[in-house]
Amino acid sequence: MEGISLISKFEGRTFHIAKGEYRTIISGKDTKGKYAVIEMNVPSGAGPLPHAHPDTEETFYVASGEVDFRTENGIFKVKTGDIIRIPFGGAVHSFKNTSDRAVTLICTVHPAGFDVMFEEMNASDPSKAREIGEKFGNKFFNEDYLNQNI
Repeated sequence: MEGISLISKFEGRTFHIAKGEYRTIISGKDTKGKYAVIEMNVPSGAGPLPHAHPDTEETFYVASGEVDFRTENGIFKVKTGDIIRIPFGGAVHSFKNTSDRAVTLICTVHPAGFDVMFEEMNASDPSKAREIGEKFGNKFFNEDYLNQNI
């Protein structure tokens, strides 16, 4: 049986992805691939393009700030203390920090894998991000895709 562990705010691997700083708090290696927890520090104006991943569920806890989550069902203004859930199935979504301050999100992915994806993106040429994302089951859409479908 595995014991209880404390993970300090200074632990984990940090990556520079999508103009932000991401830190793997709990990796898939720690959970036998069941899930991973990633801290995302997203500067003003930053966020990923619309994308979908049918085989991965995400939850985002807003630890500080506020961020706009765009989905095919509309825009959610998500604030400190709120959680947004992207279920399995491939719902197209994106988020963007539209505030003038950095936002901190705690993202849990089930199953794990995005932690490895971010590590690969960090270690490669930024022009390969889309290719790496697709390797991990992501499908990407044009920046204005959700604007057309809201």
